[in-house]
Amino acid sequence: MEENLNLGLQKKMNKVIEFFKDSYRLSPFAFYCELVEAVMLIGASAVLTYTVLDPATKIFIPMYLVGSILGVISTWIRRAGFAIVLTIWFVIMNSIAMVQLFLL
Repeated sequence: MEENLNLGLQKKMNKVIEFFKDSYRLSPFAFYCELVEAVMLIGASAVLTYTVLDPATKIFIPMYLVGSILGVISTWIRRAGFAIVLTIWFVIMNSIAMVQLFLL
């Protein structure tokens, strides 16, 4: 029984690994954009979560902006229409936040 469970988990892991390999093969540049994007957005989210009572805006807003810009690039390459709209929206909103935070 346990062997069947392990075999099932191994098959699922192989599918996940194959998914990432396919993503890389389709566009290595988009793959690395998405990798850095994920790191930046997860990091920014963690900073916001842990500093919510006194938000570290000078840290997480630039991280969100960089992640969003990389998201626009990768979604453009992958031709993901609605995801492009969403990531462009994030770039606009985070750019406004950057102006308010650092220039005004």
